[in-house]
Amino acid sequence: MNQNNILRANCILCKACCRGGISPPAFVTTPLSLQRRLVFFAALLFVWMWTFSVSASTDSELYLRIRDWKTGEIYAASPAKIGDVVFFGWIHSLEKIPWNEYYHIGEDRSFILDAITFPAFGAGIPENKGRVCYVENGLIHMEEIDEKFEEIVWLNSHTATQEIMLDRVVVAKGDSLPQHSRLRMAVEMEK
Repeated sequence: MNQNNILRANCILCKACCRGGISPPAFVTTPLSLQRRLVFFAALLFVWMWTFSVSASTDSELYLRIRDWKTGEIYAASPAKIGDVVFFGWIHSLEKIPWNEYYHIGEDRSFILDAITFPAFGAGIPENKGRVCYVENGLIHMEEIDEKFEEIVWLNSHTATQEIMLDRVVVAKGDSLPQHSRLRMAVEMEK
């Protein structure tokens, strides 16, 4: 009995197609075809499972949380995704002017400062942050900053902290958070 006859005797497909005088496809008569197919499908299954687990762990389980810096008590939380835009608006304590910060959530769950806007220069306001600087609608824009922060920590004030937004949805306002409390904002995995 030659190699093809042995394979045909053991192959369900060959038993069906050989009875009708139809030659089986080449992949059926190749000695390692079954093994190769199993390896291919196992690899495909592994890639699919890995892709699903990575997307599930990076997107669906992330939360933007504002906590008490000392106790860890959560004051605000919102589901988040990598790439979401975080807006932090506050009033400068000395100049009394609005200061807006625009971040995006990085791949490692950090905050990447993209841009800041404010109406005038003053005490503590940088004159050369970022690679792009221009004035539009009465605001100075500094963009392409690319500064990374693992978390944002601040001393909250009902009057200084204006609002914190995630993709244009308000997560918290200064007066909804404890007055004169040290707070911490971070992107965390669901626990």
